[in-house]
Amino acid sequence: MNEEIQALQQQLYETTLKLHKLQAQVQGDPVPDYVFDTLEGSVTLKELFGNKNKLLIIHNMGQGCRYCTLWADGFNGLLAHLESAMSVVLVSRDSPETQRAFANSRGWRFRLASHGGNGYIKEQSVVPDSHNMPGAVVYELRDGEIYRLNHGVFGPGDLYCSMLNLLALAGIGEENWTPQYRYWQKPEKMDDGGNNVVD
Repeated sequence: MNEEIQALQQQLYETTLKLHKLQAQVQGDPVPDYVFDTLEGSVTLKELFGNKNKLLIIHNMGQGCRYCTLWADGFNGLLAHLESAMSVVLVSRDSPETQRAFANSRGWRFRLASHGGNGYIKEQSVVPDSHNMPGAVVYELRDGEIYRLNHGVFGPGDLYCSMLNLLALAGIGEENWTPQYRYWQKPEKMDDGGNNVVD
């Protein structure tokens, strides 16, 4: 059994390296300069690049999805590393106010933008015609034009959530573990009296 696992791990490693090489060769297809809503007002896709020529947009389903929250919690820890190479923005259909309140509750440091469920997500979804599938898309700005390079879909077994892969090492899968927004449980007896505790 261990030999079979080791062989599969080596195969996955080699396949992933091959995938990375292929992704580096993609020139991309041109896309429109979409408009998003933020707390500061409207912003275009081109403006989201800031001073970088590459832009990672994380497609998040919004505050109603525990799985999207798990993925974003993980990316938040990598944000400084990611932003050293490209601009990073998390988008969802939630309003900018809802996005910021939820991000603050999670300690997220992402730049945020709302697509509002409109044209951007309908045309740029990581799964055609899905309109709200979680994932990530990388764009490149060349000669004033925006090109969509590569994308990835988020879900169990993907390359983007280390949490699920670490659980899998322990034989724990989606059938017996679900991410939660909070893991704190109220003690039976509160030393401070327990008034006004939010579960």
